[in-house]
Amino acid sequence: MQVRRLRRRSIVLNAVALAIAIAVGLFTFFHRGAEDADAFAAPPPPAKTADDDAGASGEPDPIDLAVPGPDGGVPHQKDGTTEYLSPFAKPHGQAVRAKVAIMLISVDGYDVKTATFTADFFLSLTSAAPMPPVNLVFPNGKVESKETIADKPTFKLYRLSGTFKTPPDLRKYPFDSQDLKIIVEDDFRGVDQLRFQVDHDRTTLARGFRALGWSVTHIEARTLSQSYSDRFEGDDLYYNRYIVTLRVERFATSAAFKVFVPAFVIVLISLLGMWVPEDEMEVRSNSGAPMLAGAVLFHYALMQELPATAYLTRADKLMMGVYLCLAAGMISTWWMFLVKEENVHKVFKIARVVVPALSVIVMLLATFV
Repeated sequence: MQVRRLRRRSIVLNAVALAIAIAVGLFTFFHRGAEDADAFAAPPPPAKTADDDAGASGEPDPIDLAVPGPDGGVPHQKDGTTEYLSPFAKPHGQAVRAKVAIMLISVDGYDVKTATFTADFFLSLTSAAPMPPVNLVFPNGKVESKETIADKPTFKLYRLSGTFKTPPDLRKYPFDSQDLKIIVEDDFRGVDQLRFQVDHDRTTLARGFRALGWSVTHIEARTLSQSYSDRFEGDDLYYNRYIVTLRVERFATSAAFKVFVPAFVIVLISLLGMWVPEDEMEVRSNSGAPMLAGAVLFHYALMQELPATAYLTRADKLMMGVYLCLAAGMISTWWMFLVKEENVHKVFKIARVVVPALSVIVMLLATFV
């Protein structure tokens, strides 16, 4: 009777532990929300008043030259423009091409969970012809400090620092690499007045550049045109964007010791129960539950460091492998309780071979697939 009570108690304890593991696995999969799209919705440039640039350039604002439509509503340029119908487009204007360069001094505090980082950098614009008044904005961030070092018609130089946001890609976490972006756009001047060009020779990192906790692989820049066609009827004007991307990646050694080593240690310790003598079933039956509890807590700690995603990260797959290995060991123990007493030794010998072999296969798949 005592043996039967022991068997029933061990089966109940292990069943509860396995149920907890399954619940955590399902929670991990379904709790993760939709992935943040790698797109930036900048607020549309606001309409300006006639006085915004009157004193700066001596020229009237394009919208002041526009006339009301035949039925009122959105004004239009009386003489039209070469390419655009928007009232903000400059009639018969000639776009100034400005070379944009950036030198990053530091990138700090990149938080994967909030997708934010702080950056300190120099930004310059150089052109052959005088530039129109420039009003730079940062659609994916907020500048907290701006120092104007030079503000000439053909050369402008600023030192800026602020907080920026870049949605992460965590499919390969903890061996992931991230693209940290700083996006620059003129708030008022469309491509009919100002066009950005990348100054590749001066898109660089400062001497002594730092990105704490990350390894920098490269920096690159590009330009593209962004439209806000939903603002009003006939809004077909594009605005130039300058996008600089800093590619950073985690240190592999740190990532391995932080995630993979603890997971493999949990599996190895649980496999030691396979060598507990068959007459010490109470010890063997109770060896899986502590490891399962440790795996659940470890997985929960990993989840707290990451944002919600619509996919499983490599760390999630690794933990699923850990749960399967622990479940295999617990099932083998239950099997020994359920078979007849004369078959316990046969089950013991089979489990000692099958469970470790299965665990090796599962962990390899969880690591590399």
